[in-house]
Amino acid sequence: MVDYHAANQSYQYGPSSGSNGAGGGGSMGDYMAQEDDWDRDLLLDPAWEKQQRKTFTAWCNSHLRKAGTQIENIDEDFRDGLKLMLLLEVIELDYYDSHNVNTRCQKICDQWDALGSLTHSRREALEKTEKQLETIDQLHLEYAKRAAPFNNWMESAMEDLQDMFIVHTIEEIEGLISAHDQFKSTLPDADREREAILAIHKEAQRIAESNHIKLSGSNPYTTVTPQIINSKWEKVQQLVPKRDHALLEEQSKQQSNEHLRRQFASQANIVGPWIQTKMEEIGRISIEMNGTLEDQLSHLKQYERSIVDYKPNLDLLEQQHQLIQEALIFDNKHTNYTMEHIRVGWEQLLTTIARTINEIENQILTRDAKGISQEQMQEFRASFNHFDKDHGGALGPEEFKACLISLGYDVENDRQGDAEFNRIMSVVDPNHSGLVTFQAFIDFMSRETTDTDTADQVIASFKVLAGDKNFITAEELRRELPPDQAEYCIARMAPYQGPDAVPGALDYKSFSTALYGESDL
Repeated sequence: MVDYHAANQSYQYGPSSGSNGAGGGGSMGDYMAQEDDWDRDLLLDPAWEKQQRKTFTAWCNSHLRKAGTQIENIDEDFRDGLKLMLLLEVIELDYYDSHNVNTRCQKICDQWDALGSLTHSRREALEKTEKQLETIDQLHLEYAKRAAPFNNWMESAMEDLQDMFIVHTIEEIEGLISAHDQFKSTLPDADREREAILAIHKEAQRIAESNHIKLSGSNPYTTVTPQIINSKWEKVQQLVPKRDHALLEEQSKQQSNEHLRRQFASQANIVGPWIQTKMEEIGRISIEMNGTLEDQLSHLKQYERSIVDYKPNLDLLEQQHQLIQEALIFDNKHTNYTMEHIRVGWEQLLTTIARTINEIENQILTRDAKGISQEQMQEFRASFNHFDKDHGGALGPEEFKACLISLGYDVENDRQGDAEFNRIMSVVDPNHSGLVTFQAFIDFMSRETTDTDTADQVIASFKVLAGDKNFITAEELRRELPPDQAEYCIARMAPYQGPDAVPGALDYKSFSTALYGESDL
């Protein structure tokens, strides 16, 4: 609250040159002359104080009318000092130093006005700076929102560009090249995004510099700086042509590999079927009955010469396979033949033609030695081929048994028949392979038809019945033979005298020799 008494005491005015208004009257000097009395009565008489306030207010308003204003309440209207200063300006003081006082008063008013102007300017400057800082903060936030995913994209791109790739076909490398081309097509958009992100940062810097705002440091919302973005972008730019070069090199390599595959496949698809065809033809010659054995032998030797003459084709294939191995090619979709299959087939072909020629030569020797006619040989071949259902050139046990039965042998499923069949199998399949070749069949049939080795056959039969021992017992004979035949043998067999003899052992070898040509077994 402005103490109007203090104000009256600070300035000593002369008689007022202004007119008195209603309720006014008197000069400031008159009021000042009565100061002591006011001080005493003010504390004693509230009514008097109220009257004085009213009188002083009227006096102030009589002067403030010149300024076009007035006051209602001294305490309230003089609180900020503005109307008080205005009052002082309009009062014409009757004082010897009134000019200096008025000058000083005017200076104070001017300073007050200047202070008000500065306060207003300061407020406007602070509000402007606040808005600028808000704009910079929004730019920092926008930069962070866009810089983070772009930085992640660049890191992922660098990882992909440096990723090792292993391909085996043209299709695979072309797929990688296509994906790389698609990636490169996105680079212009990525560069524009990079420039837009950097432009956000530059705009924040520009606002700060143009308004002399000193920023506290880096972007508070992210650690990804423009330097990091530019560095990684430069790395991406360097890796792209390197990736181009690596992919093109691999494409050239795969094109070369594809050429090697097609080259090998072209040759293998000729050699493989040729070998298979020759194998089938040789097998057909060996089982067919066209012409004499000499004709078959001549035909087979022609095949053998053609096979030997075909060897350069296999050598060429080996050379092509060597190139494929050096190129580390492990598969070839253009052929089902591998070099290993070709080699095995070739060896089988050589072995088959040699074995077949040998078999025909042996058949010729057997035929000539045993005096077998060509008609008999053809009959044996027809019987053998009839039961060789898979045309594999050999008969299994059941097939061979059926063949023997068709030829009149008593090998039915009983004890005697089984014993006879086992004896015959031991002759035709001494290695117990479970297969009877045509050559073994011819050997057996030639012995049977020429009635040779009868004693040996009987001995072999008894050996089967004896469980491969050099002797046989009466119990074994009774178990394996019909009663009458068993008793016949027991009565005529001499005791076995060998070192491995057991009580009751009988000598079936001497018995068979004695019965050579006479045995009913």
